[in-house]
Amino acid sequence: MGKAGLMGSDNEYIHCTQLSETHWKMIADTGGKVSIAPAIEMQMRHGMPPFQTALDHGIQPSLSVDVECNMTADMFSIMRTTFTLQRALVNERSLAGEQNLPPLVTCREVIEMATIAGAKAAHLDHKIGTLTPGKEADIIMLATDRINVFPLNNVPGTILTLMDTSNVENVFVAGKVMKWQGKFVGVDLNRVRRMTEKSRDAVFARAGYSADRFGTCCSA
Repeated sequence: MGKAGLMGSDNEYIHCTQLSETHWKMIADTGGKVSIAPAIEMQMRHGMPPFQTALDHGIQPSLSVDVECNMTADMFSIMRTTFTLQRALVNERSLAGEQNLPPLVTCREVIEMATIAGAKAAHLDHKIGTLTPGKEADIIMLATDRINVFPLNNVPGTILTLMDTSNVENVFVAGKVMKWQGKFVGVDLNRVRRMTEKSRDAVFARAGYSADRFGTCCSA
């Protein structure tokens, strides 16, 4: 692709766990975007999520999820995975005596990976990704009066290291209320659940698979 001139700033590269140094340099040189799904990459043997490699090449990765039927799509979990993994790897190098290490990622940097970096990767940063005049009113309001976060001492740190989906109080998408006081607006969750279970049962039936609700999971 690179030799054919097909790599550019409008390209988004997913996972990137098995890329060579040549590939990384080509992505960086052409302004390509990178999206990393750390939880599923570690679970399903994709390889080590290449956060540090991306950062070493001057690329701010975005965060994503994959295979939501067996790994959470919860962005708090994905952000926390990113934060702890990058720090664990750099800290391990430090404990081994390595010098001139890359900096540890900050909570604010990881939140940016989950927001504006994702908007850039999707070519939507002109209208979403930050709270900026002229952009669409995509707003998430987080509750800080819950037992899992008080007393609040630092906002980025609290969001990244302590919060979960229970802290999502209100959500606006393009100014439209989608969640209010912790409840979905205009969504029949019981209907969604019934449809999902019906779809699952149909897939299992076609595959001849017998569900074992309490058996061992993820053995391979």
